[in-house]
Amino acid sequence: MGLTVGIVTESAPGERRVAMAPGSVSLLAKTGAQVILQTGAGVAAGFPDSEYLEKGARIAARREDVFAAADVILQVRALGANPQTGGADLALFRAGQTAIGFGEPLTSPEAARELAARGVNFLAMELMPRITRAQSMDALSSMATIAGYKAVLIAADSLPRMFPMLMTAAGTVAPARVLVIGAGVAGLQAIATAKRLGAVVSGYDVRSAVKEQVESLGARFVVLDMESAGAEGAGGYAKAMDEAFYQRQRELVGGVLAEQNVVISTAAVPGKKAPILITREMAARMAPGSIIVDIAAERGGNCELTRPGETVEAGGVRIIGPLNLASTIPYHASQLYARNIATFLKYLIKNGELSIDREDEIVRETLVTFGGEVVHPRVRELIQAQ
Repeated sequence: MGLTVGIVTESAPGERRVAMAPGSVSLLAKTGAQVILQTGAGVAAGFPDSEYLEKGARIAARREDVFAAADVILQVRALGANPQTGGADLALFRAGQTAIGFGEPLTSPEAARELAARGVNFLAMELMPRITRAQSMDALSSMATIAGYKAVLIAADSLPRMFPMLMTAAGTVAPARVLVIGAGVAGLQAIATAKRLGAVVSGYDVRSAVKEQVESLGARFVVLDMESAGAEGAGGYAKAMDEAFYQRQRELVGGVLAEQNVVISTAAVPGKKAPILITREMAARMAPGSIIVDIAAERGGNCELTRPGETVEAGGVRIIGPLNLASTIPYHASQLYARNIATFLKYLIKNGELSIDREDEIVRETLVTFGGEVVHPRVRELIQAQ
């Protein structure tokens, strides 16, 4: 019969992405897998049912029908990443079924325990190791690319001045000055986008190793007189530093901040609260009309004034804390995510069957629950500490 892969409409409030775009259905078809889709699942992202049918997918009228037929359920926001409505799917899962998606296991370990209790094998996309052979499966990087791009558009739309330098009959318009804090995937895309719009761009990161990447995009790398050795953690992510480090960093960044019209803040450490890099006092030094777009809002924010999902004004400076930026560009976000998750699933399929090889590094790092147990060591520790 072969493997059946199910795609359901995302139930998280405001989520417009879909786990599988039509173009990636054919990628799974090469493994012999069949795809069954809940009717309308791709509509919010710009993909009608007809496009899935053309690629060979089946359409089911009800969510329950997809869960009943599928061996594997692919989602963007699985239970842990969808605390509001994800619990409704628990009753639809059956023992031995596999789910793949974002699940926030390091911040919502209780959801992992609930999935294990149902006998669901869960693989978390955000735990994908940053190794060469897993690059095409790295959904966090795909979504960060979109977030960095959109953050700059939000800033440009909110700023009471234009980004590029313009020479007009009425005089010359000076370019906006933009500082991007954090030169990971989101930060580098923000730098590139701000440069395309004509701004004078600077980039800052605790990892001096990214200086070349920042400068290759035409931005100035901000060098602070402080020790940053050891600031890079496992897998190329920035790691959490001690409070004395952040205090010194805040003092030095404050002077740079005061010169900027826009600050895009992207510093986040996986599974941890985002570090406060911009204090209330630092924001107050910026000129009225300046904008801070805090991409790290979902992790609490890099700015002390950030309120996730809201725009705050303090002393004429607007602090914007957007949530789920990738969902605001659902067409391309879904295409990229679908390619990541389909490549991962294809990697797991051997001879037409799903193979969970726990000796494999990619499987070992992403596997959260298996055989009725929470098997990921870090998630187990979090559950035991509760």
